[in-house]
Amino acid sequence: MDRRLYARAGIRHVAMTAGGTSICNFRRYHRRMLFACALAGQMAVALIGGVVLSITGTTSWNHPAFWLITGTIFIVGSLFSTMLIIIAGRPLDDILIALIHKRGERTTMPLPNPNAEQHAKTGFKTVLELIYDEPTQPAPPPSPDALLTQALNHTSYGIVVLDPAKRIISANKAAPIATDADGQPYLALDFLNEQSLTAWLDDADARQVSAERTWRRVATANGAFKKTRFFDIIASYQKDAPGETVIVLIDRSTQYLPEEEDLNFISFAAHELRGPITIIRGYLDVLAEELAGRLKGDEPQLLARLTVSANRLSGYINNILNVAKFDRHHLSIHLAEDSLSDIYGSIADDMQLRASTQHRLLNISIPSDLPTVAADRSSISEVISNLIDNAIKYSFEGGTVSISAEQKGDFIEVSVADNGVGMPPSVVKNLFHKFYRSHRSRETVSGTGIGLYICKAFIESHGGHITARSKENEGSVFSFTVPVYAAVKDKLLEDGQLNRNLIRQGGGWIKNHAMYRG
Repeated sequence: MDRRLYARAGIRHVAMTAGGTSICNFRRYHRRMLFACALAGQMAVALIGGVVLSITGTTSWNHPAFWLITGTIFIVGSLFSTMLIIIAGRPLDDILIALIHKRGERTTMPLPNPNAEQHAKTGFKTVLELIYDEPTQPAPPPSPDALLTQALNHTSYGIVVLDPAKRIISANKAAPIATDADGQPYLALDFLNEQSLTAWLDDADARQVSAERTWRRVATANGAFKKTRFFDIIASYQKDAPGETVIVLIDRSTQYLPEEEDLNFISFAAHELRGPITIIRGYLDVLAEELAGRLKGDEPQLLARLTVSANRLSGYINNILNVAKFDRHHLSIHLAEDSLSDIYGSIADDMQLRASTQHRLLNISIPSDLPTVAADRSSISEVISNLIDNAIKYSFEGGTVSISAEQKGDFIEVSVADNGVGMPPSVVKNLFHKFYRSHRSRETVSGTGIGLYICKAFIESHGGHITARSKENEGSVFSFTVPVYAAVKDKLLEDGQLNRNLIRQGGGWIKNHAMYRG
C-alpha cells in the first residue's frame, strides 16, 4: 500500500477505508496492561511500606495513620507512574496510531504529524515517515575523492601525497603524520644517516622528471609517537604533477621491533664483555713475550691456540657491535687511499697463526702493483679476516685457502677460496642474512651467524658488492669488490672522506644481485 498521508509541504489528511480493528485492539490491550502493571507495582510498594511501618513499630495496621500513609504512597505512586507511562509510551502510541491509519482502520484519533518540531529533534520523524512511505531525502553519493579516502583508510599501508611545494595534501590514517609547533602536519620519520626524503626530493627536483626510491627499516621520529614503528618506504616522484610525490609506507614493526630488542640485549652483553676480553688478550701477549724461548713440547702451540681463540672471541664481539651500528644505519665510515697488499699485511701474521694452528695452508696472491683503493683499513681487514676464518673452519685438514685480488673496471675484486665441504644452493642464498646458520654448521662448527652479515655491511658501506659461489664437496669462493680510489676521489672529497655518496648509488643501500650477492 503506497499512500501519502502527509505532503512534504505540510499536513494533509487522507480518508481511509476500514480494514479491521486488530491494531486498535492491540493498542487498547497494551495500554490496559501498562496501567494494570503500574497499579500492581504501586500496590506492592504500598504493602511493603506498610510492613516496614509495622516492623519498625512506627504504627500498627489497625491504626488510622497506617492506612493513611500506605494509601498516600499508593495514590501518589500511581499518579507518578501513570504520568511516566504516558510520557515514555507516547512514541509507541503514536506508532500504533500511525499504523492504524496506514491499515485503514476506523478511528477518531488524529494522525501523528512527522513534521512536528519535537519529532525532528528526536529523530522520531524518520520513524513516522517510514510508516507513511515518505522517506527522507537520500544522502548524496560520496564524491570520488571521499570514496578514495575511505578506501585508503581501510588499508594498513600508510599513503601520503605531497604537492609540488612538498606540503602534505593527503594522508590516510596509517601514515605516521605528526604536527609541528606551527600546527603543520609532517611525516615524522628518522632517516638517521641515510639520505632523507626531503633531501632526495630536492635532488630529484633539480635533476629528474620522474624518480623512485626505497628505504628500509626507517623508524618514526623519537618522541613523535608513544610507540616506535618501523617502515619500509617507497616514494614515487613526478615533476610538477598536482600530487607530485606519492609515498607508500609499509609497517614492518612486528618484524623489526623484536630484532631491535634482541639486538639491544646482545649489544649490551657484547659491550660488557669487550673489556674483560681485551684484558685477557693483553695478558696472553705478555705471557708470550715473557715465556718466549722457555716453552717446551706442545706448550708453544697451546699458547698460540689460546691467543687465536681470544682474538676470535674479540672479533665476535666487534662483529656484534658493528651489526648494531649497521642495522641503525650508524655505520658511517671514513674512506682513505690505501693498498690491498698493505691492508692484508696488517693482519697477515694473525691469519698465518690461525691457519697453522688448524693445520691449513694460506696461498696469498695480492699483487703489489694494483691501484690503490678507497677503504677503511679496519673494516676491510675485518672482512678479509672473517672470510679466511670461515674458509679455515669449513675446509679439510691440510687443505689450502687461497686469497687473490685483481682489478675489474673501477673496482678491485678480492676472492677467498677453499676446497672444503662446500654448500648446497639452499644454504648459499641465505648466507648473508643476520644470525643465519645452516643445520649442519650449527652441529659441527662454532660461530654466531653474523660474520658474513657484517662483511656485507662493510662492503656495501664502501659502495661494493659481496658474492658467494659454492658446490658441495668441492669448496666455496667468496668475493667482494672495493672501489679504486681514483674513481671515487671526487665524491669522497665532496663529503669529507665519508662513504655516504658511495652508498646512495641506485637509490639506497646496494641491493642483492646475481650469483648470490648479499
